[in-house]
Amino acid sequence: MWINEYMTGRSFNAEGASAGEIRSANNGSVSVSSTRDYGTLPLIAPTGIAYVPVEGASTVVVEGAGGAVCLGVIAAPKEELQPGELMLYSAGGASIVLKNDGKVLINGREVS
Repeated sequence: MWINEYMTGRSFNAEGASAGEIRSANNGSVSVSSTRDYGTLPLIAPTGIAYVPVEGASTVVVEGAGGAVCLGVIAAPKEELQPGELMLYSAGGASIVLKNDGKVLINGREVS
């Protein structure tokens, strides 16, 4: 994915995209330092997911005809995930993992 390649320093060319750092965040919007300072930007997330990113996190800002948006932050899960698995985690250490075999782990403990 070009966003990941961009953030990890691999070569790509995406007009209107720039790497940045979250300066501040609240529900649904962020301030970002990038090639320029962005005041309040909408934060893009999948439907059904709401989050407030941690200040200092790396991000990508994309500018389009409707204005600039923040595409989220680069995440680093705390454990190895297999393709198709999903982890939700917080800055405080709480986590939920959906495993390919149908198991659900909450804070490392299997629940049924």
